[in-house]
Amino acid sequence: MLIRVPRRSDEKESAVTDPEIYRQRRIFMQQCAAGVAGLAGSLLVGGQAQAGLTIGAVQSSPYSTDEELTPMHAATHYNNFYELGYKKEDPSRNAAALITEPWTVEVEGHCENPGTYAVEDLVPVDQLEERIYRLRCVEAWSMVIPWLGVPLSVALKKLRPTSQARYVAFQTILDPENLPGQRRAVLDWPYVEGLRMDEAMHPLALLTVGMYGQVLPNQNGAPIRIVVPWKYGFKSIKSIVRIRFVEGQPPTAWNQATPHEYGFYSNVNPEVNHPRWSQRRERRIGEFRKRKTLMFNGYAEEVAHLYSGMDLHKYF
Repeated sequence: MLIRVPRRSDEKESAVTDPEIYRQRRIFMQQCAAGVAGLAGSLLVGGQAQAGLTIGAVQSSPYSTDEELTPMHAATHYNNFYELGYKKEDPSRNAAALITEPWTVEVEGHCENPGTYAVEDLVPVDQLEERIYRLRCVEAWSMVIPWLGVPLSVALKKLRPTSQARYVAFQTILDPENLPGQRRAVLDWPYVEGLRMDEAMHPLALLTVGMYGQVLPNQNGAPIRIVVPWKYGFKSIKSIVRIRFVEGQPPTAWNQATPHEYGFYSNVNPEVNHPRWSQRRERRIGEFRKRKTLMFNGYAEEVAHLYSGMDLHKYF
């Protein structure tokens, strides 16, 4: 089964759940079932609704922050997604250029279950969690977004990586005919990213198919992406078409482009500045005043042990 993401021309603001609901935790949890119902309506096979499809209620997550959410319009209209353009408003403006159906993910490398997978094969909708995560971008701005997904480890365990798999590499769609950003050599397309295996298996890493109670909009990485909340936003690769289990550290798009500015790990670290700006403070979208940047984006208690003994200025 495939998760069918409606074309942007099919989406109407009136059909989107009011983001004010999500700012009130008690009300939000009462609305979870309605959010799943909306997601279920987007689960189609061959363009026809799948009869008898049963989806359990969205589970809450102990990893969620209780911070105020970024308004949905801001989260879907102020984006970095260079495949769809280089200005922050370009991804929403050009979202219809991303063709999301049919969609499959190729799995290869050091694993016991390589092959071609539909999105639904990797993200069981009856196990969906709602997680409110901070997302910190390298340009010193941040958001708080309610994502829908499952731990990345759920999919990876199903694929059964072997002991040779020390890293997992991801690749996004390559379609320069339709995607305007890929017609310029800003990056060595297609966009690639990677995680160390213990990072990928950490319960905070999320394989994501929705946000704000609905399927992912194209400009936010439809139909499937990851969210790694303790790293800068460009590590959370969008519109994934390939997963590879590899022995050596895989190349990553921004590290290939400017290695002195973007390291492989790209953990949020206020003590390591970008060469062109400070990372000590950030501006939450919708706020005027900047706030202090938190180590590991506020998730140090959960993930600091992954980097014990590492020089985080060297391995940035």
